Amino acid sequence: MAETVDVIVIGAGIGGLTAAALLQERGFSTIVLEKNRFPGGSCSSFQKGGYTFDAGASVFYGFCDDDAKGTLNLHSRIFRKLGVEVETIADPVQIHYHLPAGFEVPAWFDRDRFLESLCRRFPHERAGIRKFYDELESVYAILNALPAGSLEDVMHLGIVGAKHPLKVMALGVKTLFSMGKVARRCISDRELLRFIDLESYSWSVQDAISTPLVNAGICLADRHHGGINYPVGGAGAIPAALVKGIEKFGGSIRFGSEVAKVIVEKGVAVGVRLSDGAEVRSRAVVSNATAWDTFRKLVDDPRLRIPDDRFIKAPSWFQLWLGVDGAIVPPEFHMHHIIVGDWSKYDQLGGTIYFSAPSVLDPSLAPPGKHALHLFVTAETTQWDRYDYRGAEYKAAKEAFARSLIARAERLLPGLQEAIELTVTATPQTHVRYLNRRDGSYGPLLKPGQNVLLKPQNRTPVRNLYAAGDSTFPGQGVIAVTYSGVSCASYIARQLGKPLDYL
Repeated sequence: MAETVDVIVIGAGIGGLTAAALLQERGFSTIVLEKNRFPGGSCSSFQKGGYTFDAGASVFYGFCDDDAKGTLNLHSRIFRKLGVEVETIADPVQIHYHLPAGFEVPAWFDRDRFLESLCRRFPHERAGIRKFYDELESVYAILNALPAGSLEDVMHLGIVGAKHPLKVMALGVKTLFSMGKVARRCISDRELLRFIDLESYSWSVQDAISTPLVNAGICLADRHHGGINYPVGGAGAIPAALVKGIEKFGGSIRFGSEVAKVIVEKGVAVGVRLSDGAEVRSRAVVSNATAWDTFRKLVDDPRLRIPDDRFIKAPSWFQLWLGVDGAIVPPEFHMHHIIVGDWSKYDQLGGTIYFSAPSVLDPSLAPPGKHALHLFVTAETTQWDRYDYRGAEYKAAKEAFARSLIARAERLLPGLQEAIELTVTATPQTHVRYLNRRDGSYGPLLKPGQNVLLKPQNRTPVRNLYAAGDSTFPGQGVIAVTYSGVSCASYIARQLGKPLDYL
């Protein structure tokens, strides 16, 4: 006889873990089924040669001691509710940008300091700079006043609408605009508009015209309120804490358990079948897979497949992790950097280098006298399809590409190549194998001009099958998928008769 629980979560990504933790704390029995032997997906850590590296994400919002600051302050609220502590270190700079023509600007936590640095570079745009970033502040102020919940939950919408009618109406209006269109109403300088495009691209891999204003209000305003805070021990501390919270309240995480199919009977999801043939039944199923993978692999119904032209498929990544002699990293070096050598190529595959040095904040991530570095660029599986990932040619191609990245990064750290003591690489094919994501993609993106509310929500066409993660509203990024997990748990809890308290 199949095991039965209230809720099954497919995949231990941050969205799924968040949903499971909140539901388990509320009293629902949950099981998270994860293919890998570790939680977190692309928000995880791994160890190699005495170093701890972040598998992907390393810029984290939502950790703030003051709930009056930070957009919803979700991580702090969630871990407080679970009674689990995650120690963090405040990062004074979100990203330090290194751009063509000697344009250097750190995005300081101190908003006035950041804006003044832009005004010094573009004195003729002083009024426009203030006007544009004030518009992002206005979005942030609205979002920060509204509790997290499902936009498909009529009761939630009624409660929020009754309590904050003017803010809800104002937010509805702002969903009609993109970040780029607002920027171009305020600013005309071409180089500055390119920078604003890159501010968007840094997390959404889309230019500002393609990025909803609401998303920008979260990422580019919250950094000056809740700030960027890095978890001690690396990115993996976040999923580890969610797992601890789930288990604390009696839930279960089962690693090495790959889900092959969602069991659908008479149009209703009633459980899952694992790759070994075992079945688990439930009242609700949550998929943390992408929308493409959910309705191509997990649900065997061609009518429900997501058309390829419905969204833009974000690229994947080539990643490079380095253990280096600590002497190569100067004092006061910032943790996060973006390097662009040519504006005409910043949004092409490999055109922008994302660079992080987490050990400058948390020295425990590297052996004494060493530093852990992480470099990555956009890439596609098609660039690597001709290689057998187990073969020598694949290894040689990775090493050659890594050397080219290192050479470009020497603009930031001269002599980097000679300081390297450990090298680890990953291609988009690596992302496919570990993350079970179509083409290793960063996820589905809205097309330019699409309203952010057109992003899929938590319900799916299959009754009792729900979704969390970057395929759902509000989209990419750890804080965004955390929100998706909160809203998913909120909707399911109300449907199952025990609504969640607001965080």
